Amino acid sequence: MSPKDFQKTFLEAVEEGLSTLGDSPKQAILFHLENTFKIKLEEIPQNITEFQKALEKIFGPGAPYLEKLILERLYDKFHLEFEGLRNQQPNLINGVESLKKRSFSGDD
Repeated sequence: MSPKDFQKTFLEAVEEGLSTLGDSPKQAILFHLENTFKIKLEEIPQNITEFQKALEKIFGPGAPYLEKLILERLYDKFHLEFEGLRNQQPNLINGVESLKKRSFSGDD
C-alpha cells in the first residue's frame, strides 16, 4: 500500500469514527478543528499529532475514547485485530505508526 493510499484510508477511518457521534457533532468537530485549530479534514493524515492535541483540547479526558473509535475503524479497514491495543490507553499516534509499519513492511 502506498503512503497516499494509507492516508486516504486513515481519513476514512477518522470520518467514520467521528460519525459514530452523529452527523451534527461530527460537523461541529470538523468546524472547530478547521476554525480553532487550523486543521482541515483533508490535512489530518499529515498532521496526526496536531489532530490528537486538538481532540484532547476539545474532549479532555474523553479524547482517548474517540481515538479508540478511529483506531478500531482503521484497523478494521486493514482486516486486523485491534485487540493488542485494547488493554492500553489508546494513543492515536502510536496506533497509526504501528499500523504503518505493518502495512508498508508487508506483514499482515
